[in-house]
Amino acid sequence: MDTNKLKASALATIDIELAAIQALPNRIDDAFLKACGLLLNCQGRAVVTGMGKSGHIGSKLAATLASTGTPAFFVHPGEASHGDLGMITAQDVVIGISYSGNTAELNAILPLIKRMNAPLIAMTGGLDSPLGKAADAILDCKVDKEACPHNLAPTASTTATLVMGDALAMALLEARGFTAEDFAFSHPGGSLGRKLLLKVSDVMHTGEAIPRVAPDALFSAALVEMSSKALGMTAIVNDDNSVAGIFTDGDLRRALTRSEDIRSLEIGDLVSNGCKTIAADSLAAAAVHLMQSNAISALLVTDDSGKLVGALNMHDLLRAGVV
Repeated sequence: MDTNKLKASALATIDIELAAIQALPNRIDDAFLKACGLLLNCQGRAVVTGMGKSGHIGSKLAATLASTGTPAFFVHPGEASHGDLGMITAQDVVIGISYSGNTAELNAILPLIKRMNAPLIAMTGGLDSPLGKAADAILDCKVDKEACPHNLAPTASTTATLVMGDALAMALLEARGFTAEDFAFSHPGGSLGRKLLLKVSDVMHTGEAIPRVAPDALFSAALVEMSSKALGMTAIVNDDNSVAGIFTDGDLRRALTRSEDIRSLEIGDLVSNGCKTIAADSLAAAAVHLMQSNAISALLVTDDSGKLVGALNMHDLLRAGVV
């Protein structure tokens, strides 16, 4: 194994693909803007199609569009000739990907796409190819050469097409005013989705699971309540269920350093000043920020009138994947 040749081949590949990408800025032209307009005015969906390696790039493009505000899906051109063409309507915009523009399976369905009057965007290096001539807008993905030493395996051309597709998707994203919150709705299972969608109400303890005692409860009674509910704290609530304070594990440790016998003291006498609360409809991520900025590990949840409706601690947020 010649390590120098391996490194040289890898570096040459990177250089060729970088050159392919660096040629793209000059192709962000009127044709690119027309393609954006077609997709922004689309009343249906973006239907991406392509064969072989172009198909793999097309699948990724469809997924990127769909997750960034442009409804899209991928149709295999071979399957389209055997029934899947029915998935395309006149309200859709078709994005055909073929570097040569001469892919037989794709060209076979071009007349049918044109017959139904669905706009066609071509992503190709063959501007004068059948695909290029049939297109309403062409995204020029031509490269000087492939990174393959035989100039055969799609490498630089698929990279250029991938980057052009991302440029198209991001231009549409910004034009639509697509926000991080919108992105989260498309990714509810991801960490961003959890941070931007999960509410305090989704993770808080409610009802009998909330540790609570009255201000005149004895220290021993509060300790029993904390132990039984296992949240590392107990709420101190008045008769009307309004929050009077909170007694935490930290307060317990500080109380144990007092010189007098605390067993007979009322819990209201041991509560530290100040009590951080949060609303049930706040984002769980806001609860994390509130805890971290105040160096606390538990929060009480209150309604607009200050009544206790829930409780949570950092472990709840960790289990929910917000932290």
